[in-house]
Amino acid sequence: MASSKERFIGLEWLRFFLGLYIVIFHTLHNYPSIRSWSGYVTDLGFFSTSTFFILSGFLLAHVYLNDQHEMREPARSFMTKRFANLYPIHIGSCLLAMAVSAGVGYLALTAQDAGTSLRFVLYDVNNDTGIVNPEALRHTMGDVELWFNVVLNVFMLHAWNPYYLTFNPPSWSISALFFFYLTFPFIAPRLMKIKRTRLAILITNLVYLVPPLIVIAFTPFDMPETGILHRNPIIRLPEFIAGILLCAFYMQQKNAGKLLNLRGKLALVLYIAVCCLVAIWLLEHGRAWYYLLHNGLLLTAEMALIYLCVHIPTPSSERLTRFAGRLGGASLPMFALHVPLYVIFSRSEQILKGEPSLCPDNLRLCLAAAGESSVWLYPVYLLLTVILCILFQEQFVVRIRRWILSWMLPAAPVRNKTHAERMADPQEPR
Repeated sequence: MASSKERFIGLEWLRFFLGLYIVIFHTLHNYPSIRSWSGYVTDLGFFSTSTFFILSGFLLAHVYLNDQHEMREPARSFMTKRFANLYPIHIGSCLLAMAVSAGVGYLALTAQDAGTSLRFVLYDVNNDTGIVNPEALRHTMGDVELWFNVVLNVFMLHAWNPYYLTFNPPSWSISALFFFYLTFPFIAPRLMKIKRTRLAILITNLVYLVPPLIVIAFTPFDMPETGILHRNPIIRLPEFIAGILLCAFYMQQKNAGKLLNLRGKLALVLYIAVCCLVAIWLLEHGRAWYYLLHNGLLLTAEMALIYLCVHIPTPSSERLTRFAGRLGGASLPMFALHVPLYVIFSRSEQILKGEPSLCPDNLRLCLAAAGESSVWLYPVYLLLTVILCILFQEQFVVRIRRWILSWMLPAAPVRNKTHAERMADPQEPR
């Protein structure tokens, strides 16, 4: 299984930068002073999530299938380990987000904050409704809705709600990943045996484009179709499948001695850059393009980025390799934690810029004197987010994961993982 133990240091860096970009995508727009140009930086935020889904398929196929393209451990063991990797991140981030939401509503630094609660959600649409009447998108969940969505979150099924995102919105990606992991033992061995991988990737891409084309042709870009395209695990499954097929293609090319040379690498860099620039331009030409770019038009560019990073050689410095591993291991916590961390950081900044000395004696006067957030402190937020997510992964997630495995797989004691196995677990520290 020499191929399964190959080290892809480039994918460690890629995972980290995908996580960092999604953080920027969801937070940079909060600074009015830079909104005239910040959209050019954040418009393709969905590129990061899609690439992460493809990367997950690639890594799992690379590590958990043997040379005969068979699972190297029982499906039950595989699924239990995947659950143990995801659940601590999801529950930990969800509880933090719920606590932050309740705290923000209580403090009510702004009029918008005053309306924040666990029950408040925004309907997921991609038409002019929110521009014409923003109140039409605001919704307060009743008791039945609230508890129904609590149950969905407890069982990591919240990505299946197409109407709105609850509690910790970015965590829908964890719900989708969990579904992908459940399908892996059944689809991956078959996909890896496909010989004509280019044709299979093309067919997968075309199938992925069918749902957005249907939505564009027959709907007003309203709900629930927007939410379905955005996060429904079945609709997003082609990205995970594409990652498995990309692994099969890589193995075939490697065995044939046809890996990329310098010219091929430069060609991929140019292709990715052109695709992104054209995508940013198309997003300014109608809402239909958002659906197409979000669900399929950029799939080959996302795969090209992963394939390019696979060819990055491992450095001789073991310290640098370990550092890259720790950053890569923090990628999924960054996806899950960045929103509540930003709320904590920005509200704390506002209070500190006001009259914080008033807080011990008169909290309301202290809050009334709060200042404004500054984009100049934004790099501090990014740095703190990275550090906290590394600590969250290594000090909380790993410990809970070990406890879950000792409970659910008592006959299989937790062992030290190989580097390749840790690569397949985006949450595992290196």
